Amino acid sequence: MENEKNSIVKCPNCGQEALKEDMFQEGDLFICEECYLDIHQKIKACDPWGVHSKTVLRKRAGQEGTEGLTDLQKRIYDLIVSRNGATSAEIIQELKISPNELQNQIAILRHCELLKGQDRDGVVYVVPW
Repeated sequence: MENEKNSIVKCPNCGQEALKEDMFQEGDLFICEECYLDIHQKIKACDPWGVHSKTVLRKRAGQEGTEGLTDLQKRIYDLIVSRNGATSAEIIQELKISPNELQNQIAILRHCELLKGQDRDGVVYVVPW
């Protein structure tokens, strides 16, 4: 039992190798912590309470526009503003981030009332607020 616990396994999602005891079990698979969080940590974009909370916190901190955003959030915002909108696929390709990471970051930027979704002939674009 001790040998199995200390065995090295490879994450099937990203290829990272780690001790089996340091991995997370998903069904029959063992995945690394980063992939586990990427899969399970999702922020809802359409969340009135999230918008209210973020708006109040940013106002209290005296933050406007891109003040207080992470570097990644600023890059996403700047890309979308420079193109007057972009699809998720375009953002993922341009910034080399995972779909789940983009979803979370767009949700946060939506809560800040900086970005929103817009239907353009049946295609959803992320656009400036």
